[in-house]
Amino acid sequence: MLDYDLHCHSNISDGLLPPAEVVARAAGRGVRVLALTDHDDTDGLAEARIAALEHGITLINGCEVSVTWRTHTVHVVGLNVNPDHPALAAGLATVRGGRRARAELMAESLARAGVGGVLQGALRYAANPNMIGRTHFARYLVEAGQAKEVKNVFKRFLVKGKPGYVPHQWATLTDAVGWIRGSGGVAVLAHPGRYMTGRHGMGKPTMRSLLGEFAALGGDALEVVTSSHTPEQYAEFTRYASEFNLYASCGSDFHGPGESYFDIGRLPDLPLDCRPVWQLWENQPLQKVA
Repeated sequence: MLDYDLHCHSNISDGLLPPAEVVARAAGRGVRVLALTDHDDTDGLAEARIAALEHGITLINGCEVSVTWRTHTVHVVGLNVNPDHPALAAGLATVRGGRRARAELMAESLARAGVGGVLQGALRYAANPNMIGRTHFARYLVEAGQAKEVKNVFKRFLVKGKPGYVPHQWATLTDAVGWIRGSGGVAVLAHPGRYMTGRHGMGKPTMRSLLGEFAALGGDALEVVTSSHTPEQYAEFTRYASEFNLYASCGSDFHGPGESYFDIGRLPDLPLDCRPVWQLWENQPLQKVA
């Protein structure tokens, strides 16, 4: 099993646990190098760094930028970023700015479908109200008896063509890669297999277009091993990484106990013919939180 986990979330965005508890859980499960990659926010990194020092593991500064590419929402993880870099900080603030208005529209859509009181319920699950998102809505919908668990919510709600879905313009791919690279970080296309599933998923030609554009913009790596990928997809995205000259990353995409396909620190090894993304920083000083 790998002792790297380069994609996870705290309650600064849509995870269940505070940053220090995420780090403690990772350390207890054998992780030696952890990246905290909250959505569009880096505020949890200072707390996570203190905990990492206490537990003797290496923390990688991270974030996960929400991106609108053509008609698709995709995510770009930034690894070893400088959270105080002005362009990155300002860019993430801009992306966060539209979340509350979107949440209100999501609640209105659900109310029209007969599910009321959802915004107030979702806000109870959001430690940071400015970061309210679909996962907070999903947790409340489980509480309200609309689904058995969070993963099942997205079969009935909050996705394209279903109640609660609201299109939104996130960052551009150009901006996301530019903010991350400009801060000295490494840009990783997160969980690409997720973008190919479902009725509105992209096909292989579109995925190749996305990867080609990502690489041309300076994107560094592709998440090959992640909780939403099958073993067959590990092999598929290893081939894509080679074709587009990208490094390979890995991450549980952990959000909380019982909500993730993999618990933190329980990742299979990267395929042998991958170039691990940590080669891009392992001989350099890691960026710190000011």
